[in-house]
Amino acid sequence: MSKIAEIIAEVEDSDAEIRSGFDRAIAGSTKFFAWAIFLAFAITVIEVAARYVFNSPTFWAHESTTFLIAAIFLIGGPIALARDKHIRVRMFYDSVSPKRKRHLDILNSLIGLVFFAGLSVASWTMVSKSWFNPSGELYLEGTGTSWNPPTPALLKMLVLICVVTMFVQTLLHLIAAIRRDVSAAPASAGER
Repeated sequence: MSKIAEIIAEVEDSDAEIRSGFDRAIAGSTKFFAWAIFLAFAITVIEVAARYVFNSPTFWAHESTTFLIAAIFLIGGPIALARDKHIRVRMFYDSVSPKRKRHLDILNSLIGLVFFAGLSVASWTMVSKSWFNPSGELYLEGTGTSWNPPTPALLKMLVLICVVTMFVQTLLHLIAAIRRDVSAAPASAGER
């Protein structure tokens, strides 16, 4: 069993391109968030047992599971960016020289910064409306159900945190791309 864990760790390490210490910290958080998936699974099992075995359904299981899965989905953005696993047209990117890759990385980072800045402004607007009432007092938006947890407000704050995190990551990637020395990079067979 430990052999399988070693193989998985080896594949994860060799498959990911971690570009900064910040990225390393974010990518390292995946083990923590894997437990959140297990927790969502456990809550679902408890709900099924409570509903169909004991005929006593819970009022909190569905919203808890939805919150956990939505939170994990949101955290996937910074993790994908940290591991350099975001969407990229590899056919074009892999076929150019290191100098052109550097230019593409700079362009990609600049576009990303504009995008994440816009999302940050929109996220802040959502957070301010879901966390404060019109008079400015703290009031967390709830789901409107009988349990009424403040999960919409918490998820909107998590959106803001993730978008700001991805903005910082992209800024660090831009700085690294600008500083990257491509003059001594060896050209491989498929590069021009």
